[in-house]
Amino acid sequence: MAEERTKCDFNTPDDGGEAVLKGVEMSTEQPIFSALSGGQAERDTTVGQRASCEGTKAPGAAPTPAPTPAISDTESGIFSGECETCVEHESELDWFCGTELKLICSHCAIVGPCRGHSVTPLADRVTAVRNQLVDACEKMQVQARWMERFMEKTLPSKEQKLQVAASTAREQVVAQVNAAREALEEEEQRLLEEVQREEERVEQCLLTQRAHWSQALDSLAHTRSLVVHTLTHYADPQLVMSIQEFTESVEAAEGVGKPCDTKQLNFRPGCGESKLLRGLWATAMLQGRRAYGSSSFKFDERTVSPLLSLSDDHRTLTFVQIKPSYVHKKLNQSLPYDPARFDSWPNALGSLAMSSGTHTWVLDVGQSAAFKVGVCYASMERKGAWDKARLGYNEQSWVLCHFDGEYSFCHQGNKVLLEVMIRPRKVGLLLDWPSQTLLFYSPESSAVLYTVRGPFNAPLLPAVAVTDQSVTILH
Repeated sequence: MAEERTKCDFNTPDDGGEAVLKGVEMSTEQPIFSALSGGQAERDTTVGQRASCEGTKAPGAAPTPAPTPAISDTESGIFSGECETCVEHESELDWFCGTELKLICSHCAIVGPCRGHSVTPLADRVTAVRNQLVDACEKMQVQARWMERFMEKTLPSKEQKLQVAASTAREQVVAQVNAAREALEEEEQRLLEEVQREEERVEQCLLTQRAHWSQALDSLAHTRSLVVHTLTHYADPQLVMSIQEFTESVEAAEGVGKPCDTKQLNFRPGCGESKLLRGLWATAMLQGRRAYGSSSFKFDERTVSPLLSLSDDHRTLTFVQIKPSYVHKKLNQSLPYDPARFDSWPNALGSLAMSSGTHTWVLDVGQSAAFKVGVCYASMERKGAWDKARLGYNEQSWVLCHFDGEYSFCHQGNKVLLEVMIRPRKVGLLLDWPSQTLLFYSPESSAVLYTVRGPFNAPLLPAVAVTDQSVTILH
C-alpha cells in the first residue's frame, strides 16, 4: 500500500516570534496518540489521587509508599528513539523526517536541522508503517495459501504421475532390453550356425583332399616301386621290351599333378560377421568412457608437419594458413630436422604403438572440411611429397578421408566412397588386434562408417592429416 504523506507549510512570523505550524491538525484519534493520551491521562489522575490522599492522611499513620514510576513510552516500545522529547528543543517528537529517517519535533522541521526535508506527522507515518505491515501480512498469508495448496494438491498429483511415469519407463527399458536380447540371441544362434556350417565345409574339403592325395600318394609309391624293381631286377633285353608298359604307368602317376593350397581350404572369417552385432559392439566400445582411451594418448611432437601447429597439451592439430610462396621457406626453416617428421604433407602420428589388444580413441573434427584419420605403420615414409609419405596412398596406411564434401576410405590410393547421412563432428576409431579389425564410427549417429579387415603385419600408430581448421584427440 502506497505511503501517503501530508504536505505541510512552515511559516515564520515576520516579527521574529515563534514559528507556527500551519495546515496540519494533530488528530488524537490515531492509534498511537490515543495510547499516549490515554496513558498520560491515567498517570495524571493516579498521581493526583495519591497526592490528595497524602494530604488528608491521619496523624501517626504509616507513610504511604511512594508511587511506582510510570513506564516511559520508550520503554514500552511506542517510540523507537532514545527519548520521547527532542534533546535540542525539549519538544515532543511528533514528526518523522523522511530524509534522515528519524523522529523529530516541530521546531526541528521549522528551524532545526531538518528544515526543508520531507517530513510527515508521526501519526501519518505510523499509519503508513502499519499499512505496510498489514500488506506484508496479507502477502505472506496469500503465499502461505499457495504453499498449502501446492503441498496438498500439486505435490501428491506429481507423486502419482511420477510413479506412473517411472513404471512406464521401467517397462519400456525392460521391453527394449528384452527385444534387444532376443534379437541378439537370434543373431548369435544364426552366426554360430553359420560358423558351424563353415567349419564343417572346410573339414569336408580337408577330408576330401586328404583322401584324394592319400590315394594319389599310394598310387605314386606303387608305380615308383615297380620302376625301381624293374631297374634292379630286369635284364637289359627285358627292360627294353617292357619300357612301353612302364611309360604308361609313369605318365599316369605324373598326371596326378601337385597339390596346391586354395581358398576352399581356408576358413572364411566373414561368416561370423553381422551388421547388427558389429554396430552394437562398436556402440558399446565407442559410446562409453572407455572410448576415449588413455589420457596419455597424444600426438608425437617429433612427427608433426611444419604445416601444422600442435597445442601445448599435444592433443590438437591446427592447419597453418601460409602463402604458397613461403611454403618452401617455412618447411626448411621453421623446425629443426628430425627423421620422424613429415616435411611435405600435413601429417602427424600418435605416440601410442598398437600391436595387441583392443584400442579405441575419438577425434573431434568439428567443422573441418578437409581431414584424414586412421592408422599407419611406424615404418611409413616421412620425407618428400610422393605417395609413400601421403596417408591413404600407400600400402602402409588406412585412413578415413573427408574432402570437398565427400567421405571415403583410402588405402593404396584406392578410394571407397561412403554414404554419410549426418556429417559427423566426432570420429571414433576401434582397432581390435586379435580379429585384425579396424573400424570407423560416428558417435553422434551411432553408425559404423567403415570396417577394414587386416592383416596388419606390424605395430600401428594413429595417423591424422588436416588442411582445414583443427582436429583434437578427446579424453
